Amino acid sequence: MLEKAITGLKRLFWLHNNPEPSMPWLTEWSSYLTKTVTFYRVLSAEDKKLFEQRVQLFWQTTAIEGGVEVEITDEDRLLVATSAIIPVWAFRGWHYVNLQAVFLLPGLFNNDFECGRADSYISGMVGTGPMSGKMALSKPHLHLGFNNDKDRHNVGIHEFVHLVDMEDGACDGFPERLKEFSYSIHWLDFIGHKISEIERSESNIRDYGATNEAEFFAVASEYFFEDPKLLKTKHPELFRALEDIYQQDVSAIAADIKPRKKAPCYCGSGKRYKHCCMPQD
Repeated sequence: MLEKAITGLKRLFWLHNNPEPSMPWLTEWSSYLTKTVTFYRVLSAEDKKLFEQRVQLFWQTTAIEGGVEVEITDEDRLLVATSAIIPVWAFRGWHYVNLQAVFLLPGLFNNDFECGRADSYISGMVGTGPMSGKMALSKPHLHLGFNNDKDRHNVGIHEFVHLVDMEDGACDGFPERLKEFSYSIHWLDFIGHKISEIERSESNIRDYGATNEAEFFAVASEYFFEDPKLLKTKHPELFRALEDIYQQDVSAIAADIKPRKKAPCYCGSGKRYKHCCMPQD
């Protein structure tokens, strides 16, 4: 049994250093990512090729399956892999050792993975026990997360951030696998302060971030990758901390989603962008 496990780990290590796509990359996949995923769209041509290789590697090591009444499409598989890659883009050798399969469901679900019930309000779930090594996502909400860059909500990224957090064995809002990078603030104390702001309705970070430290980390990470410019404006210290954690320059994402001056400000104030969050310099 031990020898088999060691062989499997060696195989995963070899795959990461010698990716062997099981099928040719299709040009329509690149077109779909360009149209749908801002993160991919702003990459250099060289990095787009690397991103595509990492998508295929993820497919090789992780099953993506449909629940009842769910047919898995190439677009589904692309968005699941994209959700996995974005948070760990700076860490080229990263592998989600705590994930073997992702299951897509036809809509919001409850704790028993039933859709269409009164208590079906969950869009994504990872965990321990029966959920160990597994992730469940609402298929429509997975797509919605990438179809709207301005709502600061992406369930795919959210759940994969939880997996990053959990790779040290605890889902506590502190990704110890990345702790070799220095922080300018005491992270967990800072999270507590930011949660208090949400509870006092003094923050535009969505309320679910106040659930606990782990949910705050995941919600703040969605914000960081979806709308970095607004995060930097509204929460500069949090923005710098997440830059430090993820080791990513997200300025290209911010430039790509820059709104028009007369458009409603996407912080939700109801004012026009030029009278609200638009820099005045």
